[in-house]
Amino acid sequence: MAILSFFIWNGSPEIFSFGSFSLRWYGLFFALGFLISQQILYYIYKQEGKPERDIDTLTIYMVVATILGARLGHVIFYQTELIWEDPLSIFLPFELSPFRFTGLQGLASHGAAIGILFALWLYSRKKKPGQSYFQVVDRIVILVALTGALIRMGNYFNSEIIGKPTDKPWGVVFTNRFSEGITSKRLDQNQSIESVGYRKIDSSTPALNTGDVPLYIYIFFKPGVKEIEATNLIELGANNLLSNQLDEFFNEDGTRQMKYQLFSQPNGALAARISTLGIARHPAQLYESISCVLLFILLFMVWRHYKENLPPGRLLGIFLIVCFGLRFLFEYLKENQEAFENNLPLNMGQLLSIPLVLLGILVLYLSFRNNSTENANKG
Repeated sequence: MAILSFFIWNGSPEIFSFGSFSLRWYGLFFALGFLISQQILYYIYKQEGKPERDIDTLTIYMVVATILGARLGHVIFYQTELIWEDPLSIFLPFELSPFRFTGLQGLASHGAAIGILFALWLYSRKKKPGQSYFQVVDRIVILVALTGALIRMGNYFNSEIIGKPTDKPWGVVFTNRFSEGITSKRLDQNQSIESVGYRKIDSSTPALNTGDVPLYIYIFFKPGVKEIEATNLIELGANNLLSNQLDEFFNEDGTRQMKYQLFSQPNGALAARISTLGIARHPAQLYESISCVLLFILLFMVWRHYKENLPPGRLLGIFLIVCFGLRFLFEYLKENQEAFENNLPLNMGQLLSIPLVLLGILVLYLSFRNNSTENANKG
């Protein structure tokens, strides 16, 4: 393995914070997905001569269905115990004691898909001219693919839904959880840390485990911080994070003394250099994000070919087969989200993808069959 062939991701998941409230990249990408999708839907409706005033109503259906479906899907499929242990946390985007804004902790794409399909069925019951169920769904899945790409980018910024360890040169070491943890007020009560940085170590020592890569962690302290305070932060805070709390991102042996060096910077302030092992992982979030962009392009090009003459169900069938077929395959490169999945022959993401792929095959078959029948009748 080429030791230096990996990437370090230390981007902050927060854009800014104000007190207990923080605006995160995940939330921004989520919102952008709906905003951009709405503009594309205006374009589609204008090209097909459909009333653009219906888009606002349709957008509300989509937003509510996505959030409720994704959240309920996560709870039902992954954290059923929340229903009786902490039911308020299912929909509250904050903790009450102490008060802290958290956002909705856990969203499932399969739940979102089910919620959207159901919401569009409710919408289509209004029986608006030219807006049958399949007519609406076929246009919406174009936008769902694009929104899915943005949401997966948000997952990347959050260092969540991580891939399995890899020796591939595009493997990513997610370090921002350590940066967040060591600079938090819980560990750094006096806010004595100026910044945290990372650097690859040029080493020819072969890795014992797949994905293990040597790197330095640099912690730069503010001027005036005493050596005893810096030492405590390293030996207690940093050591605990690396060896116990962040073992999915670092392979630090907690049974041995952590290797670090404390030294003075040119301005007299202290700095620490920790030698540790990061875990390079498949950037599964980016795999899915890129595949969703390509799927968006494919669906949009098919729509442009047919426009208002699009055979009903054509895009929905393609979307379900490609999106959840790839999801099934990508799960082989991802870590299980919950411990109970380790005892399953297929993880929950794969089990939920199978019926959606089968549904897509059925819808696509009916789309081609009905279109052939229509053409024969016209002939």
